[in-house]
Amino acid sequence: MCKPILLSLALMAFCLPAVATIDAYEFENYQDEQRFRVLVEELRCPKCQNQNISDSNAGLAKDIKDRAHKLIVEGKSNQEITDYMVERYGNFVTYRPPVKPITWFLWFGPFVLALFATVVLLVYKLKSGASGKAELDPEQQDKVDALMKKLDQVDR
Repeated sequence: MCKPILLSLALMAFCLPAVATIDAYEFENYQDEQRFRVLVEELRCPKCQNQNISDSNAGLAKDIKDRAHKLIVEGKSNQEITDYMVERYGNFVTYRPPVKPITWFLWFGPFVLALFATVVLLVYKLKSGASGKAELDPEQQDKVDALMKKLDQVDR
C-alpha cells in the first residue's frame, strides 16, 4: 500500500521540471493586446541570436516584455515604447534600425558589396576575353578539321 504512494510521489517529482510557465498579460482592451503582440514580434532579444522577444526564453526577453506591457498599460504609443527600448538596449533591439551615419553600413553595405563584386567580375571577364579566340596548336587544329570533315559527310 505504501509502495504505490511512494512510487506516485517519485514520478510526480520527476515531472515537476516539465511544468511550463505561461506569461499571461492582461489588457484593458483588444487593441492594446494587439499592439503588445506586434511589439513583442518586432523587438529583438539583445541576448539571443536574432530572435524576437516573443519567441525567446531568456530572462532579459521576459523583462523587456514586462516593460512593454507596463508601458502599454500606462498609455504610451508604440513609437514611445520602441524609443525607450532603443535608448536602453541600443539599435540592435529593433529589426529596422534607423538610417543614420552610424548604421549606413547596415543599410547600404550589402548593395556596395554587390556592386563591388559585379565590377570585379566584369573586369575579370573583360581581361580574360580580350585575347579573342583560343589558340590551338597545329596538331589539335588537324584533329578539329578531320572531325568537321566527318561531320559534313554524315550530314549529307
